Amino acid sequence: MKYQNMTRFLLLASFSFVIGLFSVSKVMAVELAKPQVVIQNAALKLKENLKDESFLNDFSKVNRFVKEVIEPHTDFEKIAKLVVGKYWKLATKDEKAAFQAEFKTLLVRTYSRAFVGFDDWTMQFLPLNMETAVKTAKTKAGDEIKSVMVRTKIIQPGKRPFPISYKMWMVDGEWKTYDIVIEGISLVKNYRKSIGSRIKKSGAGLSEVTEYLAKKNKVALAKKENTEG
Repeated sequence: MKYQNMTRFLLLASFSFVIGLFSVSKVMAVELAKPQVVIQNAALKLKENLKDESFLNDFSKVNRFVKEVIEPHTDFEKIAKLVVGKYWKLATKDEKAAFQAEFKTLLVRTYSRAFVGFDDWTMQFLPLNMETAVKTAKTKAGDEIKSVMVRTKIIQPGKRPFPISYKMWMVDGEWKTYDIVIEGISLVKNYRKSIGSRIKKSGAGLSEVTEYLAKKNKVALAKKENTEG
C-alpha cells in the first residue's frame, strides 16, 4: 500500500481516537474498566483545547497537547518497533531514535487534521470484563505482560456504525495504546507492510525511510506555515 493510502488510514485512525475522547460524555452511564477510563480521563482536557479556535491551526499547540495528554497513554516506542518489524533489530540506537521522532511527527501532523469536518459522532464502549479479557504472557526474561482489547463502535446519524478497537498493554502500572484496529484493519500492520516494503526495495535500511518521512514532514509543516502566514 502506498504512503498516500497509509496517510488516509492514519487520518481515520486519529479521528477515531479523538472521537473516542470527545464523545465519552455521551456514552451511557456504565462503570468503565481502567483501560476505558484512560480515554475518559483525557476527554475534559481535549474539550478545553477545542474551545481555543486557534488550536487546530497551531502545530505547536497540537504537539504540546499530544505530548501532555496523548503521549502518556500511548506507547510510541512500541508502535515504532511493531511498525518497523524485523528491521528494528538491524537498526542502530540512533537510527531507532531518529525514526521514532519522525514517525511521531507524522502522527501528530495527521492528528491535527483529524478534527477537520468534526461533526455529531458518538462512541459506544462494548462490555469489557477484565477478568476474561486481559491476556497475560511471559517475556524471555520472565517478566509478565498484560494486554487487552478495548472494543468500541462509532455512531453517526444516518450512517452505519463502524467498529474501532484499541490494543493496549500495561506499562509500569499504566494502560497504554499501541495499535488501533478499524473495521478489522490494524494501523500497525498497515504501516509495517509499506515501510517493510520500502526498506526491502531500497536496501538502505531504516535510515532511508526516516529520511523520507523527514522530508515529508518538513514540506508539510512548511506549507502549513505559509498557509497560516
